[in-house]
Amino acid sequence: MAETQSTCPYCGVGCGVLIEHDGTQITGVRGDPEHPANFGRLCTKGTQLAQTARPVVLQTQRLLQPRDRQGVLSWEQANDRVVNELVRIHRQHGPQAIGFYISGQLLTEDYCAFNKLARGVLKTPHIDSNSRLCMSSAVVGYKQSLGADAPPCSYEDVEIADCILVSGANPAWAHPVLFRRLEAGRAKRPGQKLIVVDPRRTETAELADLHLQLQPGTDVALMHGLLHACIWSGWLDVDFMREHTEGFAALKDLVREWTPARAAQVCGLKEADLWTAAEWFATAPSSLSLYCQGLNQSSSGTAKNTSLINLHLATGQIGKPGAGPFSLTGQPNAMGGRESGGMASLLPGHRDPKDALHRAEVAALWGLDAEELLPGPGNTAVALFEAAARGEIKALWIACTNPLQSLPDQALVRKALNACEFVILQEAFDRTATAEYADLLLPAATWGEKEGTVTNSERRISRVRAAVPPPGEARADWQIVRDIAVQLDAELRPGRRPLFTPGDDAESIWNEHRATTRGRDLDITGLSYGLLERDGPQQWPYVNGPTARLYGDGRFPTPSGKARFIASPYKPTAERASAARPFQLTTSRLRDQWHGMSRSGSVPGLFAHEGGPAIRLHPSDAARRRLAEGELLRVSSARGSLVLPLRLDAGIAPACADLPMHWGSEFLREGVNVLTNGARCPDSQQPELKFSAVHVEPAGLPWRVSGCAYVPAEQAADLREQLRALMPATGYAHCLSAPQPPAGQLGWAFEAAFAEAPSTAWIEALTVALGLAGEGAHRYADAGRGRLRLLRLQGEALQAFLRVGEHDEAAWLQPLWQHQQPARPLGRWLLSPGSPPANALAPPASPQVCNCFDVREDAIRACLQRTDGSLSALQAELRCGTQCGSCLPALRRLVAIVREPA
Repeated sequence: MAETQSTCPYCGVGCGVLIEHDGTQITGVRGDPEHPANFGRLCTKGTQLAQTARPVVLQTQRLLQPRDRQGVLSWEQANDRVVNELVRIHRQHGPQAIGFYISGQLLTEDYCAFNKLARGVLKTPHIDSNSRLCMSSAVVGYKQSLGADAPPCSYEDVEIADCILVSGANPAWAHPVLFRRLEAGRAKRPGQKLIVVDPRRTETAELADLHLQLQPGTDVALMHGLLHACIWSGWLDVDFMREHTEGFAALKDLVREWTPARAAQVCGLKEADLWTAAEWFATAPSSLSLYCQGLNQSSSGTAKNTSLINLHLATGQIGKPGAGPFSLTGQPNAMGGRESGGMASLLPGHRDPKDALHRAEVAALWGLDAEELLPGPGNTAVALFEAAARGEIKALWIACTNPLQSLPDQALVRKALNACEFVILQEAFDRTATAEYADLLLPAATWGEKEGTVTNSERRISRVRAAVPPPGEARADWQIVRDIAVQLDAELRPGRRPLFTPGDDAESIWNEHRATTRGRDLDITGLSYGLLERDGPQQWPYVNGPTARLYGDGRFPTPSGKARFIASPYKPTAERASAARPFQLTTSRLRDQWHGMSRSGSVPGLFAHEGGPAIRLHPSDAARRRLAEGELLRVSSARGSLVLPLRLDAGIAPACADLPMHWGSEFLREGVNVLTNGARCPDSQQPELKFSAVHVEPAGLPWRVSGCAYVPAEQAADLREQLRALMPATGYAHCLSAPQPPAGQLGWAFEAAFAEAPSTAWIEALTVALGLAGEGAHRYADAGRGRLRLLRLQGEALQAFLRVGEHDEAAWLQPLWQHQQPARPLGRWLLSPGSPPANALAPPASPQVCNCFDVREDAIRACLQRTDGSLSALQAELRCGTQCGSCLPALRRLVAIVREPA
């Protein structure tokens, strides 16, 4: 077996991995102990990366050949189709009728190729990235305040800061390896203060010395109140402000009225807590802020970012070890996309498409005339789909993203995809929600199969390496673009020097990217593939060496050389809670899943911690409305509605609701973003995915259907598609992976609900899909009550079953099937009305806490009770929390509960 150094394809922490393989198949993965981002640690998703490349996934869930609606194509046919359609649309409707929607999961080389194809060959400014949904407010915030999109900090600052303010982020789950470094820093610095600002009591908030559980959307008011407290108390770095900043007078006038008392009232906090937070942050020797989607995904996203940076500038908490505003990147290469200009509001090298000089510089680097690059910005993500829905965008090329899961206002996205004359989807994974709307599918290589670079949250560039060849006919994204661009160039620019040549490879594209950074704030002209191979990952700017921390000299990349205070007034969310829609809905992340689950959803074990979708409400809200745990609720916004089971959660503030963002129509009858809000920040154009006003009521779907089956692994993908095809006829449905299937098999658990008894034809279709229509299936039916039970045994356990009835009749069959408990002893109840006595059933499986070692809550409680009740005892005996550490917040919670006096 061999090992290949590469990086993880999940979050922006940018962990190094060692891919174990035999040259043709990936067999394992472990953290790279030499990578400076993670030093060998991986989260639960990272540790199971090899599971996403196992043969059954490659054979059944990967896109392996080019395909259109008529069937499989050769690459030559597919490329000709793309060229013919784009040339036709280009000539009939002009270049601005073509749009590109790409992804922060692409490599920098992929981004460069797409950007040059769109802007240089096709001459369209309409190229944007799904990074618009996660990072654009941070980008604009940095540019407005500091002059450039350059996070000034390094991960080592997390370990040495004296005060850390986490705002709108839950790194314990979303960036778990970085959170391990935060925990390690706290262990070494007992006096360190941790402040967490979040409407939810998250796993990160549980570790905090102070949790500011503010009302959703009130972050700007909070920051203004904190700054007012600093001004009033004299907690300012006057010398730093005088020498290195400008614009404070206007900001001081704005925050004059934002007393801590007023801010506390607006935010729903205690005034004393604001004074405490301000004092800790301003007077600590070094203060660091970590922030993510809670600030970014907002109609005031840029203002939230700049109001936090204002606090750093006023207190001098920037440009020194352990201090600075540190935006946590959501995707593995959102930063590389920003560097290469792969967004509608950017050009390569952090240039501005509105600036004629910048356009001329890029044109010269590409070998174009200055006027050939159209002024920008082009349509940003949501605007791009709005233009398509209006018929202005005729062709849409989507790469490495699933907008029919991730964009807000899904009805708009469907309308846009239906209206387009030509939709290309370039994707590694087959059968995503967006794939159903594509006219042409292009199979792309993915993690472990391609070469290039990525940049993580701390501006660190790492090499991505191929361990094995791509499966089937899949190709690297940059290669797909290059081959099509060569043909388009010949059609649209005959006789001109070509922008692409057949000999272009990943390294030559990277070298051109390096040239675009010369003299810019992110200058990496001193870097090369060879240097990265020799010295490992490096931070930019890199001319003669790396730069770990920015602005230590107090100089900023603004015309004056000074950082700017930005006076942005507080504005409420685009929607308001009302009597008709009284709940404030936010979207969150799960610990063990990633974005739309195209990749992580292929790993059954990652469903063990959180097995299915649910809407979370505070118990008091549920009690007032007489809603019960597990009850199906209809959740409605101004844009649509969906049905979800209720989960009670005391960590959710009253009048708030929480819904994980991962569940798309691949798993639910309607994806969660049917509810979310497309209102956008005017500066960053980032949508307000974090806030929607919703109404919640009982769904009124008394008829329930469960259909579950384990099948040979190679048949599982087809079974899933058959089950998904039955969803539209239901009032509610989900189709979820069984987390611990028998060896060599995979399982799907299908649940549906109806207002009236489902039709006979629908039940027959489900019966056939589950393999319960033939011989060997046992049957119980009560036509008078509409009850039906079908099941098939595999040894002592249930291989498949179907139950139909009102409410939860025979719901006990589902855990019996999922955990493969012996079913034969229950023979008299399997095919008769009623339920067996509780003592005849195995106790319900305890919730999983540690995914790495499959340690469950009952085992943890038992261990704590027979030992000294400490976390170290748990780790020594059960090993939970010793590998990735993602479960440490839950372990600490259980330790506290067990130690609490009766």
